Amino acid sequence: MSDKCLRNAKIISLVFTVVVILIAGKSFYEHRFFKGAVVLSSGVTEVKKLSDYFAPLKGTMNDCNIYIFDSKVPGGTAMVVGGSHPEEPAANLAAQVMVENAQLEQGRLIVAIWLNKSASTVSRPGDAYPQFYYIPTAWGKKKFRLGDRWANPLDSWPDPEVYVHYPSGQMLAYMDIRNMNRVWPGRANGTIVEQTCYAFMELIRAEGVNVFMDLHEAELEYPVISTIVANQNAQEVAAMASMILTAFEFERPIGMEFSPPSLHGLSHREVGDHSEALSVLFESPEPFIDRVRGVTDEHLLLTGKDPFVMKAGEHGLLYEKIDERGWPIEVRVGRHCSTILQVVQTYSEMYPDKAIAISQVPRYADLITNGVGYYFYNPTTVSSDRVVYE
Repeated sequence: MSDKCLRNAKIISLVFTVVVILIAGKSFYEHRFFKGAVVLSSGVTEVKKLSDYFAPLKGTMNDCNIYIFDSKVPGGTAMVVGGSHPEEPAANLAAQVMVENAQLEQGRLIVAIWLNKSASTVSRPGDAYPQFYYIPTAWGKKKFRLGDRWANPLDSWPDPEVYVHYPSGQMLAYMDIRNMNRVWPGRANGTIVEQTCYAFMELIRAEGVNVFMDLHEAELEYPVISTIVANQNAQEVAAMASMILTAFEFERPIGMEFSPPSLHGLSHREVGDHSEALSVLFESPEPFIDRVRGVTDEHLLLTGKDPFVMKAGEHGLLYEKIDERGWPIEVRVGRHCSTILQVVQTYSEMYPDKAIAISQVPRYADLITNGVGYYFYNPTTVSSDRVVYE
């Protein structure tokens, strides 16, 4: 090859490399800094920041919005949180459905849509996750960001050789120091995720939260699925709620399991142990994160249909049933919404002096009939002071 040809080949290679870098950089930038609109229900009386409860988080990626509903009628305080693991979209979608629709008749409700916002800004390496997904509505498709289980290394680096949980001293996998549901109750001088959990514990204590509900999804290969995981302080509420939902509302049952006392860092263990709040966690089935799945795309994320996961079920390798109907997003969000409402109702019946009454939130059957997008509102048609972004 002549010197001229070699030079031209190098120039072409350089230009191609720069173009690829620019395209990838634009994609990464859009994903990290995307902000979705949240239309506030008229029941939202205040929007605070997590940093209002722990100032060092101010201006960080995890300084999320805290939505407060106050009925002004004496009662208890419930808290619902989504987005601990942003690869589990039914959790943050259900939390946003609450923010855009709920009304409080008694007591107070506090909602956080994104607990670990940093984890929503990164995708899992090697798993070909889509960066975004879209929920159809009557006014167009609403865009949401899909993330990972762990906070973005850009916000928390380096990982330790071994993660030692504080304050128990239990040793966990190194990357779990970026896992929101492995670092509760957090610590003030820790990593950004530890500080985030610490801030939420400060919020829970400052606001006098009585019942705390953490929303999640799980792969069908995982034994803790379709269940309410309860700290021992919430066992009666959780058991009654699971029985009522299984008997009268859900097509497929939802169980109840105790939080293992010796397994530390999880919200259902630590929130209940380090505050006065009754602490529970909900798991809905999500075939999208099963190891045996096929193509990891938006279709699988939203429909929950996968022939490989079904085949695994035929061979008895799953802990939850799946058929040709899959586990669509409206089923998963519906199960979360009804479980929230039933836990709150059961708690209120058992603790009438701290009753909480929530209305206008769709239940399981409503989500199945109408779809998730029916409960999201067009931000361009409401007053700008009722729209926030995160």
